[in-house]
Amino acid sequence: MEHKWKRLVGYYRPYRVLFFADLLFAVLGAGVSLGIPLIVRYITTNVIILPGNEALQIIAKLGAVMLAMVALECYCNFFIAYYGHIMGAKIEHDMRNEIFEHYQKLSFTFFDNQKVGQLLSRVTTDLFDISELLHHGPEDVVISVIKFVGSFVILSQINLTLTLITFAFVPVIAIYAFVLNKKMKVAFKTNRARIADINSQIEDSLSGVRAVKSFGNETIEMEKFRSGNERFVESKRRSYWYMGWYNSGLGALTTLVSIVVLVAGTALITTQRMAVADLVTFLLYINNFTEPVKKLINFTEQFQNGYTGYERFLEIMDVEPDITDAEDAVSVDTVKGEIEFDDVSFKYEAKQDSVLSHINLKVDAGEYVAIVGSSGGGKTTLCSLIPRFYDVDAGKILLDGQDIRKIKLKDLRRQIGIVQQDVYLFAENIMENIRYGRPDATDEEVIRAAKLANADTFISQLPDGYLTDIGQRGVKLSGGQKQRLSIARVFLKNPAILIFDEATSALDNESEKIVQDSMEQLAKGRTTFVIAHRLSTIRNAGRILVLTANGIEEEGTHEELLAKGGAYAKLYHSR
Repeated sequence: MEHKWKRLVGYYRPYRVLFFADLLFAVLGAGVSLGIPLIVRYITTNVIILPGNEALQIIAKLGAVMLAMVALECYCNFFIAYYGHIMGAKIEHDMRNEIFEHYQKLSFTFFDNQKVGQLLSRVTTDLFDISELLHHGPEDVVISVIKFVGSFVILSQINLTLTLITFAFVPVIAIYAFVLNKKMKVAFKTNRARIADINSQIEDSLSGVRAVKSFGNETIEMEKFRSGNERFVESKRRSYWYMGWYNSGLGALTTLVSIVVLVAGTALITTQRMAVADLVTFLLYINNFTEPVKKLINFTEQFQNGYTGYERFLEIMDVEPDITDAEDAVSVDTVKGEIEFDDVSFKYEAKQDSVLSHINLKVDAGEYVAIVGSSGGGKTTLCSLIPRFYDVDAGKILLDGQDIRKIKLKDLRRQIGIVQQDVYLFAENIMENIRYGRPDATDEEVIRAAKLANADTFISQLPDGYLTDIGQRGVKLSGGQKQRLSIARVFLKNPAILIFDEATSALDNESEKIVQDSMEQLAKGRTTFVIAHRLSTIRNAGRILVLTANGIEEEGTHEELLAKGGAYAKLYHSR
């Protein structure tokens, strides 16, 4: 817990001048609100008994002083509201950068078990609540303490008996708030989880809107959403139940304080133990006693929201990336591209069966290797281990004779180009999507890469050419066009090692032929792994591997494997 608080307080460090200025104006504003009733008491006690003209002159001067104090309080409140919120926004900005940067470091294993909507909720809703807590929390506590303690000291000087009667309500209020706080904390945590579920469901439904509409399942999606939304309302209902009792109970208690002060004060006046002017002052100060309680009510709600959000923020920040650079990792500028699997085994989860067991494979630099096998046999997994999307459980993978875990991750992945079946294009124009392969590339280099990928022709026919907006995930392009942009990216990247993961399996015959030509052009002189669904596309591969649950069951050329009449022949003749 102490570590959490130190970490939270650390976010103030870059803005400590603004933070202390915010607290200073909070103190000044609280001081002004304590001072005005004292002036009123002085007027009602000492000034009104003076001769007419003298009393009016003093009242006019004191009135001017009170107006100046009101103006000062107004500016203090403005500073707190404006600059305090700016400080909160800057802290939120820093935390958002931090968590997004952390997301970039986490491996596929983490994202395999997470929903995008829930991760998004931690970057938006949670961080906003944290910033509200970090801004309002300290100033509300400072203002409340000053007004509370100041009221007690001043009222004690006026009438100690009535002060003690008044402040006897404090323990009752504190116990009531403590009990309800614990219940509210649990409810608010549930709210956070439910809204994250809703975000996730919305993201899933909107991302798959074409599938939804093609199956005519809008009603089903609406029902799924309504169900999640109902659960959210139910969790809100529980938290508002506790909040309702919290607010109404404390409101009743603070009103009761005013009634008790009025009744007890009147009784003291009738026994000549208190002056009427002092009761008026007492009643004016009751607001300075009850207002801190109201502020603490708001602070409590902010604290529940903000601290719950902070705990969820820490849940992500405390996840250690399982794919990291070794302490003795070295930089690599260029590689030949020789890949060797040395007794490699791998499974995705600790309790699952191994996907790959004791794989031994050596691929020479510049060699073109095709990998085939039934679905679920580990073809994609095998290739995903090369760029360290996952780390091997046993054995090692060597690049030019060096364990890839001893090579800096950024350098390793710079040497590998991947073209997948499901191409991800960003909501940018074509030029920027290709440039993603090498962000510092010039426009001329981007166009040259597009030409090498057989993409320049169709791009030139688009309304805005390379500046054409292609929509979310490239929805305005055909499958073959998206694949050619993906290949253009890799041409621009110019890696030594290529991985084609069923890159043409979803294309029609005409598009497949064009993309196949682009792939062959790209593969020249590079170590290439082709995961093939259509066996007709890999007949000319220098070596074909048949990967099954037993490991690499067969290897050889197309003709050699057909002649064996084994697993490859069965696959070939069944398709």
